[in-house]
Amino acid sequence: MTECNRQPLLFSSLGRKKIVADFTGGTLTSDAGGLLLREVDRRLGLIDGLAECLTDPRDPAKIRHDLRTLLAQRIFGLALGYEDLNDHNRLRHDPLFAVLAERGPLTPLASSPTLCRFENRIDRRSLLRMSCVPVETFIRSHAVPPKELVLDFDPTDDAVHGKQEGRFFHGYYDHYCFLPLYVFCGDQLLVSYLRPSNIDPALHAWAILKLLVTRFRQAWPGVRIIVRGDSGFCRWKMMRWCERHGVHYVLGISRNPVLERMSEGFMALAEEAFLATGTKQRNFHEVAYAAQTWDRERRVIVKAERLPEGRNLRCVVTNLTDRDPRQVYDGLYIARGDMENRIKEQQLGLFADRTSCHAFLANQFRLLLSSAAYVLIEHLRRTVLADTELAGAQVSTIRLKLFKVAARVVVSVRRVVLRLSSAYPLQTLFRTLVQRLVPATGPPSLAC
Repeated sequence: MTECNRQPLLFSSLGRKKIVADFTGGTLTSDAGGLLLREVDRRLGLIDGLAECLTDPRDPAKIRHDLRTLLAQRIFGLALGYEDLNDHNRLRHDPLFAVLAERGPLTPLASSPTLCRFENRIDRRSLLRMSCVPVETFIRSHAVPPKELVLDFDPTDDAVHGKQEGRFFHGYYDHYCFLPLYVFCGDQLLVSYLRPSNIDPALHAWAILKLLVTRFRQAWPGVRIIVRGDSGFCRWKMMRWCERHGVHYVLGISRNPVLERMSEGFMALAEEAFLATGTKQRNFHEVAYAAQTWDRERRVIVKAERLPEGRNLRCVVTNLTDRDPRQVYDGLYIARGDMENRIKEQQLGLFADRTSCHAFLANQFRLLLSSAAYVLIEHLRRTVLADTELAGAQVSTIRLKLFKVAARVVVSVRRVVLRLSSAYPLQTLFRTLVQRLVPATGPPSLAC
């Protein structure tokens, strides 16, 4: 115990009673709910799967922290709200973190310099293998083969503030950034791929789609696959590949003078109805359209909308033939907007934009670590929390209400006992989750 820890902190008095604090509480943790995530990982085998993708160049005789321990320390740290490597200079002594990393509760974990070296020695081949793990986890999550998969593709900006490799200025976002590409199926994350920002937003999307389609059809030969994306993915070669391989697509398409002329009659009908009623009008139609660079005409859905603020024309291109225009747009396309909430969870809740390493590969590794943390929490939300008050909660809410639980850690020869805070308000829910995650073995004794 350092002298700094013993230095008293004086607060305002409570009546005649002085309020004094210090950091000599001993083996306590503020993250006891992390045990729920440990049980989720034991179900999924996620961290074990990621660890198998890595190679360790270190001398085995001199290793104190194996790769799995380092991965667990970083992934659980991100899930519990600790984005900075410097946080681990203290967290490495937290007995709960040691348990999460499958180490003895009184065993110190890795320091921030060790974790920094771990991130910066990652190689491209390991990253490629790691990127397959979320896809395999997704496949294993389906007990019954799905009939249909809707894959959402979307890029986002990841602002950088240093001289990182691959940084470029992006005119649309008006700052220096990376341009990572995400692929989700519903709330489940499939791909998180870091890219520089001086590129076409659709760069490599076609190749990633091909890999995903191939793997899903190996697992589920009869599955129907639909690709959704904004106008950044409206590339005729990608659409032609989908058509040739039985993949359906619904993609945004930017307005242009030709589409505006073709849609003028539809907009006139909406305008007339608006002037007659004074309320918003929305009509759905379709046209056969081909841009000059396309190989042929394709089905374009037109939403002709008249709002009090003015006209609003939106178009999407699709090869779906079994749905009418309204079903394509309202029933399918606009649902892709929910993917932006998942990306926000990644960046705001799990620090996927903490790409402050100099090396580009190290930043891709950090993105995958944040993605792994998301996979754990999303599995908890989708399966264990499905019928509870937190079924639709964001990552930050789940962390605050379930993971941030104070506990005193008591260690003996045969057991580790966490005595959770008696004032914790969600005790009933917490007990229910543990019962769902851990097979029943009879009530344990808490005596040490």
